[in-house]
Amino acid sequence: MDGLQDLRGEIDAIDRQMVELFRRRMDVTARVGQYKRERGIPVLDQARERQVLQNKGELAGEELRPAVITLYQTVMALSRRQQRDLMGQGADNPGVLRWREARDNARRPVPAPRVVYQGEPGAYSEQAALDFFGPPANAAGLEQFEDCFLALREGRADYAVLPIENSSTGAIRQIYDLLTQYECYMVGETTVKVEHCLMALPGASLDTITHVYSHEQGLFQCERFLNAHPAWKQVPQADTAGSAKLVADSGDLTRAAVCSARAAEIYGLDILARGINHNSRNTTRFVVVSPRLELRPGADKISTLFVLPHEAGSLHEILTVFNLHGLNLVKLESRPLPERSWEYLFFLEFTGQPDDPAVGDALHELAQTTGEFRVLGWFPSNL
Repeated sequence: MDGLQDLRGEIDAIDRQMVELFRRRMDVTARVGQYKRERGIPVLDQARERQVLQNKGELAGEELRPAVITLYQTVMALSRRQQRDLMGQGADNPGVLRWREARDNARRPVPAPRVVYQGEPGAYSEQAALDFFGPPANAAGLEQFEDCFLALREGRADYAVLPIENSSTGAIRQIYDLLTQYECYMVGETTVKVEHCLMALPGASLDTITHVYSHEQGLFQCERFLNAHPAWKQVPQADTAGSAKLVADSGDLTRAAVCSARAAEIYGLDILARGINHNSRNTTRFVVVSPRLELRPGADKISTLFVLPHEAGSLHEILTVFNLHGLNLVKLESRPLPERSWEYLFFLEFTGQPDDPAVGDALHELAQTTGEFRVLGWFPSNL
């Protein structure tokens, strides 16, 4: 054991030297930042950083090269953060200003709210609305996802409940795209366990069916069951419950729908097969969207979006922010920017308490490091 203690003592001595050298390095990079501020030079010099990393890797030799490059990526990210603070970058970021204004004007939850969702009664979205707000909620279905955002913007609804990702099929891209287009905020979330059923009019059977209707996600989540019946034509619809209504209104024994058992009850259909989704733990996450920010009790999840420059290491720098502040990143989703080839919009969620200074620091650094930064909401995690 004495030998181990001796080795640890040797490491401690080396670490003291490394800390002193790091302090000296940061003193110099601060002077670099001062020089750049006086002359209007950008903080990031991508070509210079690439060369530095290459040089440090060569000094380390092949065995330690990857580790040394990782070390210096972090050191240089800290230096950039120091210089951005010195130069005041990010304080006037439009996203930060918009977030502060929204936070200062946050509203209380609306009592007896008007709630909208996409689909017909019996849709999983309606179930999510009832689960979150309770049966007294005045919930109404609209035809399209965008109709829900328009209802919020025009004051015809207080909240929208929208599916944002599924445990089997991943992100629901339309919702992410609409969140970028409309000035709305996430104020809550809930999940609904999805159990798809195959249903048809009384008198129908598996042998009479020729066409199966559902939302494209519902069809995809049940593809193993449906592919076992190759003669059936799969027809995508706007939503699952709407498919049940279509089958009920058709009077046609050759048509079937994939949706919830509750939809079968509402529209008077017989369930021919239950639990046909191939993932028995199939769950959809829904977000509650509001036209104004709310900071509900227990808020511990922050949702943001931003654009990154098309530069090597830009995403690594973002991840470094959370590592340095000890914050748990729980979601990272990307969407292509339609007018800018090979550039992406990122949706990022992390956990943190409103009174945690590390959260405020992280948001400030995200604004410094990214473009088109927005805070989408701060709400209680409920997965």
